[in-house]
Amino acid sequence: MQLIEVNTPELAEEFLMVQVRLYKKDKNYIRPLDKDVNQVFDPKKNKLLRDGNAIRWLLQDDKGKYIGRVAAFVNHRTAKTFEQPTGGMGFFDCINDQGAADMLLDACRDWLKARGMEAMDGPINLGERDKWWGVLIDGFYPPNYCMHYNFPYYRELLENYGFGLYFKQYTYYRTVEDPLPPEYNEKAKRILQNEHYQFRHLDKKELKKYTEDFRQVYNKGWAKHEGVKEMSEAQAAGIMNSLKPILDERIMWFTYFDEEPVGFFIAIPELNKLFRHVNGKMDLWGKLKFLFHRWRGACTTMYGIVFGIAPEHQGKGVEAAMVVSAGKLVQANPSIPYYDLQMNWIGDFNPKMMKVVEQVGSRIYKTHATYRYMFDRTKEFKRMTIIR
Repeated sequence: MQLIEVNTPELAEEFLMVQVRLYKKDKNYIRPLDKDVNQVFDPKKNKLLRDGNAIRWLLQDDKGKYIGRVAAFVNHRTAKTFEQPTGGMGFFDCINDQGAADMLLDACRDWLKARGMEAMDGPINLGERDKWWGVLIDGFYPPNYCMHYNFPYYRELLENYGFGLYFKQYTYYRTVEDPLPPEYNEKAKRILQNEHYQFRHLDKKELKKYTEDFRQVYNKGWAKHEGVKEMSEAQAAGIMNSLKPILDERIMWFTYFDEEPVGFFIAIPELNKLFRHVNGKMDLWGKLKFLFHRWRGACTTMYGIVFGIAPEHQGKGVEAAMVVSAGKLVQANPSIPYYDLQMNWIGDFNPKMMKVVEQVGSRIYKTHATYRYMFDRTKEFKRMTIIR
């Protein structure tokens, strides 16, 4: 077997195609958009590469066939926020062969060691946690947009190598019509009757205002998480601008307490319902297919990408009131096509948020796992700290 660094456009194309060929017989696989993967490694598109580092490899067998791929990267914004400097491994795909997997993972370990790292997390992304984060270990259904889908044996390959489970992240599911549990419905009613609280969905005409409201609540709730920095105005604007072409303002909700932002629920149409028809290409033909399937109503799922309540307003029923407000609009408007909701990325280190989404009638649908590998094998491995 031979490792080959991706350093030409032709090899970058192979980096995409090795996954496509690996999953060609899997009915649940949906090919990611080429541009979404490529931009992670493009300094013009990914600002983290301006002071960070990334590398990709392909693995070739003795007959010249590509049988695996992987990437390694250092995010200097977060690498030293951990107890030990920690880099990342991601975009891991491999045949079911431990020797092949070890060769790919050894390359990541050695490259990160040479750059002063003492551990690696994976599979993760060189960017925000809402994309390409974690290996799927339960709930092998078609993937959501920009989320990993993989064979069940990946878990064994990573754990046999020596990775320890750092945390799990859950995708929750409920239908739009599912009622709230009675006790939570009562909480929601009390909050909705409280004149200090206001609930409204995003207005595209005031996108700048809602972007700042989102940033304020995010920083109150997430900045204390290990490995998460406060979100800057530029980062918040970047996130919202990236969503702008596909956002549906009717499913992006905000909560205010005396006009101060204290909560949000950001959902988008589940785009993989549409992208499964374009084979990774958003060229002219791909765009026409996308528009056709959107027109015919193929997208019936809302995809909750982030959901947060400021700590001082948690446990009061605010989240239930926001769900009720959104539900009334969706259920009452036949032009809104959504049947169900998947809520992405609830970490098992955040039991409060798990409780919140379960209390609004959701259940765990998929489980991804983020692993950590300590380079010093004598050093104590610690799981992600639980948020109390």
